[in-house]
Amino acid sequence: MPRISVAQLFEDNRDRLRLAWIAGRDGGVRELDPGNLKDSHEGLIGHLNFIHPNWIQVIARPELDHLNSLDPAARQQTLRELAASGLACMIAAGGESVPAHLHALADSMHTALFASPLDSVELMWMLRPYLARALAESTTVHGVLLDVLGMGVMITGDSAVGKSELALELISRGSGLIADDVIELYRIAPETLEGRCPSLLRDFLEVRGLGVLNIRTIFGEAALRPRKNLKLIVHLEKPAGAEPQYVERLPLKPGVEEIMGVSLRKVTIPVAAGRNLAVLVEAAVRNYVLQLRGIDSTQDFIARQSQQIAKGE
Repeated sequence: MPRISVAQLFEDNRDRLRLAWIAGRDGGVRELDPGNLKDSHEGLIGHLNFIHPNWIQVIARPELDHLNSLDPAARQQTLRELAASGLACMIAAGGESVPAHLHALADSMHTALFASPLDSVELMWMLRPYLARALAESTTVHGVLLDVLGMGVMITGDSAVGKSELALELISRGSGLIADDVIELYRIAPETLEGRCPSLLRDFLEVRGLGVLNIRTIFGEAALRPRKNLKLIVHLEKPAGAEPQYVERLPLKPGVEEIMGVSLRKVTIPVAAGRNLAVLVEAAVRNYVLQLRGIDSTQDFIARQSQQIAKGE
């Protein structure tokens, strides 16, 4: 599982959140571990909370007022409880002046204390998407990931079935390449998988007979995408011997494949001489978009057929 250190969190967001590291300098080695986060009742990030402590505690004016209103003994006890919660770091938001007791706490417990002039709600709103991507559960799959007509489409199939050739034709028709051969999938939300490309393979597409092609050089910057949410799987099936494998001609139920607990729509296309697979993939995308809008051609046909039969009776 991916992990990020507190120091990396700071560096990645320093400019965007205008962060300053004001105490707890030796706390940068602490890590946010998605395994521990998943099994914990604690929140990932939120306003200062002593009941269900957050891994990243955000401290704004109301929280500072509460701490300052406590008598010294009660405040010391509260800060000891905060130290024992195992938090990763603290962020003072809103440009507030941070009291000395928080500086001392950060230094004594070796926990980073950052400051940002941004409002606490805005800071958390900007930081949550970063944390979701950086700590997302991930896996790798074999195939080609493309942006086809604005939708993330993964082409799968056996070796030498023609995935890369199909991808090349789709790119020539205006689609964008995200990844070829190895696709990194990250579960960035309960029902969302984001596809990315390993840095080693970025920009490249391998086509048998042509070798490795640099898509950026051949087609330009517009033919590439850095990432895309996966919505549709198109599986290419080879013929079995002289006869094509059996594929249901009128599927009454949509195909589904589950990856990391996320159900994805799947379309199976038999590969045969003379079939324009690029047109079929684009048609599959358009048809899926219509289904998302409540328009199902198969069900419309069945309903029309039923009406015709009823009239004949």
